[in-house]
Amino acid sequence: MTEINPRELQQQFASDNYAGICPEAWKAMEDANHGHVTSYGDDPWTARASDAFRELFETECEVYFVFNGTAANSLALASLCQSYHGVICCDQSHVETDECGAPEFFSNGSKLLVAPSADGKLSPESIRELATKRLDIHYPKPRAVTITQSTETGRVYSLEELRAISNECKVHGLSLHMDGARFANACASLDCSPAEMAWKSGVDVLCFGGTKNGMAVGEAVLFFDRSMAMDFDYRCKQAGQLASKMRFLSAPWVGMLESGAWLRNAAHANNCARHFASQVAGIPGLRLAGPVEANAAFLEASEDLLRRVRERGWKFYTFIGGAARFMFSWDTDLARLDAFCRDLKECAAETLKV
Repeated sequence: MTEINPRELQQQFASDNYAGICPEAWKAMEDANHGHVTSYGDDPWTARASDAFRELFETECEVYFVFNGTAANSLALASLCQSYHGVICCDQSHVETDECGAPEFFSNGSKLLVAPSADGKLSPESIRELATKRLDIHYPKPRAVTITQSTETGRVYSLEELRAISNECKVHGLSLHMDGARFANACASLDCSPAEMAWKSGVDVLCFGGTKNGMAVGEAVLFFDRSMAMDFDYRCKQAGQLASKMRFLSAPWVGMLESGAWLRNAAHANNCARHFASQVAGIPGLRLAGPVEANAAFLEASEDLLRRVRERGWKFYTFIGGAARFMFSWDTDLARLDAFCRDLKECAAETLKV
């Protein structure tokens, strides 16, 4: 039997997916693990979680629970489009770079219309350009726009930016979808309500991420335009996303939303990212690749420096643009983070001596 090396369990900053389950989500799963409960979402836990979302977002909306972000985004976009439609997105968006063609697959062929971006954000100008680029029958008809909040590059759309995007969508008759794998981090960053960042800014469909916020698994798909949710339950079933024991997908949301852990977790992760940025500022040979606005930080450094850091046991990914990405989560320990920063400083000094 393979033994687990305790060293391998030490906290790393490569991904917020590395973190475990937060206490509030864990307790809710334990609470749901008593007695027999009706299956496939016809249970009190799923109803309670759905109502908690409606209260949080201050509006009536259709709520669905799926296993992961790829399914959430892909099925949501498929519900907005026919196979001959196009979905406008940023070239650094997750649906373009990391979904293995799932949006096209689940929509039976809707094409991603990709706009270049220097900072991972989609602009109204880019939407306008792609929406009006070609209007002939030989080209996919633009039907939806998807944005990532916070972005793959750790940036956060301001409320003003979201409204400008929404207004541009309305001009061209486009639906607006938000990939909110780190939606909570964006709310914490801007200190605004979920409603302000979602339907009040013109978002039609939101995929609210739970996995990166402290849950074991699970995302919520919220339709603020309820007409767009027609037959979405059938899409989930067909795609293998209808959980038979649905309460174990929905109960953690009860724990997260009713306790406020969703926001506390995000705020802690964001604060750790800012702390990291302050610690590495001024270290020779290191440079922040962009502003730290959520729970991600990107460093530009030489291959030699990064190799030395890895040799000390630290894990991280080189990401978009070649920068090293560091992610912070609900359970980031400041002592462990400071130890990492000390190693960074020592490695940078060693590199300068060579």
